[in-house]
Amino acid sequence: MNRIIYSIYVDIPAPEHYGKSKNKNDSIEKANVTINAFKEHYDRLVASKKDYAYSINVSFKMYEYDKQYKTFEKNFAKDFPELTGYEVINFYKIHILNELAKDYDEILYLDFDAIPLTKDNFFDAWDLSKGICVYDNNDNVIHNRKVNHSIRSPSAKYYNCQAMLLDGGYHPGNDVINTGIIGASKEHIKQLDFFGGFRHIIDLMTSLRSDAYAETGMYPQNILDMFRYDNETIFSYKIQVNDINVQWFDNEWHYFFDKQRFIPDQTKIVHAICKDFDCVWRKLDA
Repeated sequence: MNRIIYSIYVDIPAPEHYGKSKNKNDSIEKANVTINAFKEHYDRLVASKKDYAYSINVSFKMYEYDKQYKTFEKNFAKDFPELTGYEVINFYKIHILNELAKDYDEILYLDFDAIPLTKDNFFDAWDLSKGICVYDNNDNVIHNRKVNHSIRSPSAKYYNCQAMLLDGGYHPGNDVINTGIIGASKEHIKQLDFFGGFRHIIDLMTSLRSDAYAETGMYPQNILDMFRYDNETIFSYKIQVNDINVQWFDNEWHYFFDKQRFIPDQTKIVHAICKDFDCVWRKLDA
């Protein structure tokens, strides 16, 4: 098996993180927390991933603000001017997933804030021939039509994907997927066909944010205000439409480190949503 682990880091201005979100929690101040934490901990965030890859004898690649990204960004800005810089970066990581699938049999993607705490081999622990490995945020969806959350919230992604599925005549049931850690075989990446019909999908997502759609009364305005162009919404949509097999990560291999300020001993990869990297390093060094 030819295997690889990769990650991405591109620094973007704070206003590009949330665009024109109407939610008060989607603020420049919040974006700056992420920006500053990534800069402060950059060296160790890279080293931790590289060290893990080498410990299990697989390749590692770090993608940054280079010629390849600049070309992708330029083309996306031309074709999809409605996207923010943050959204472009998150589509870029899926683009890289597709590109690597041309040369590698199995791939593990780690967000820049996802840190391995183990020497256990991910590719031995998970049989990627059985399906794509991702984490679901279903428990964090608020099933209440009065919900008013961030454009990145699980609720936003759930209702956005639901609306897309309904528009296409599909069953509206969907899983809220977090793409901060993705394990996949080249076969399933091809089957997912993430960028297949991408122009149509972006147009659909735009139409769901329009005044004309709001007038249908399908969703209240507070829910429509949460709709954006999120890679995780499309990922979930594609899994449903293309009937892709999925293996759900447990909390060991994708520990969602957010409001709680502790990391269980059994954690293998921690996804530091809260950006408290000092806590992660203490755990790693223990």
